[in-house]
Amino acid sequence: MFSFRLQAECPGSQARAGEILTGRGSISTPVFMPVGTMATVKAMAPFELQQMGSEIILANTYHLYLRPGSDIIREAGGLHRFMGWPGHLLTDSGGFQVFSLSTLREINEEGVWFRSHLDGSSHHMTPELSIKVQEDLGSDIAMCFDECVRIPCSREESEEAMRRTVRWAERCRVSHVRKDQVLFGIVQGSLFEDQRIRCAKELKEMDFPGYAIGGLSVGEPHSEMYRTLDAVCPELPRNRPRYLMGVGYPSNLVEGVARGIDMFDCVLPTRNGRNGTLFTSFGRVNIRNLKYERDFGPLDPECGCYACRNFSRSYIRHLFRSGEILASRLCTWHNLHFLLDLMRRIRESILSGTFPEFRVRFHETFKDGDNDR
Repeated sequence: MFSFRLQAECPGSQARAGEILTGRGSISTPVFMPVGTMATVKAMAPFELQQMGSEIILANTYHLYLRPGSDIIREAGGLHRFMGWPGHLLTDSGGFQVFSLSTLREINEEGVWFRSHLDGSSHHMTPELSIKVQEDLGSDIAMCFDECVRIPCSREESEEAMRRTVRWAERCRVSHVRKDQVLFGIVQGSLFEDQRIRCAKELKEMDFPGYAIGGLSVGEPHSEMYRTLDAVCPELPRNRPRYLMGVGYPSNLVEGVARGIDMFDCVLPTRNGRNGTLFTSFGRVNIRNLKYERDFGPLDPECGCYACRNFSRSYIRHLFRSGEILASRLCTWHNLHFLLDLMRRIRESILSGTFPEFRVRFHETFKDGDNDR
């Protein structure tokens, strides 16, 4: 029901193009997964995501467990039917949200006691419960329950969380029984290379169909993220997909691919879109700036998305100032299209053997920071 086929590896980097095959169809990699936290990608309809070329989206186990409840989604026929999404779905384990959103949490070997951010109710999330919830949801790819730590943290704190993540991964593997769903392990270890390598090696012995790298893009410098990926990726099986969790800034996608990453997800394009911050071919811009009041050009002259083909910067700025919902929809549309199209172009460059040149050109034109011009 699940396999990963490498189609090309690009000389001069670790970049690779491949295809994930499931009982639902295929996913071309490298791939960016829009985030549908509450069983919806904010501001977008499923058919619009399909038109953009999205093949897989992510939903959040923690949030759906609390509301509406995985039992309701199971009764509805599973998450695909519940949300009207015919493509692939990946569900995260809920680990990151338990540790970042909940209050009054208590971690022990059995699991995590936490209070809901919605109503303060008490819950006990265990590796077994995380798997049961994800099996109720019926995603195509589920994730092991892991323990996240904040960066920076002490070596001892990271070591304890990493060791527990490995033990919990084994419990997840044993409790996972759904045959039309595969389970990925998650590598933890903060910014400590030796811990990351040890975690990867121990998870590899459990023979997961795919491996994720968690606990990055949480405030550390990009250089530290890249250093960690340089250490971890060579330890992961060449013939299994590699997933960098929570990363979606354009330059991070390019550099992640260069280090052998196949899958990414992030709320950044939708969150930024709702705030009027846009990714463009020349960098990041804030469409609410006064300078766009009489700018009748497209958001990005090199983009072919619906927003860029039909509306001006002046008009979209007007929508934001007027409090119109369409402003958030158009900017979200553009940002998602930009990242999906970026991954398509990256993949084409890998298949043609020109990714190193693509990488150089991208960094020459896409400038980090605000680039309103």
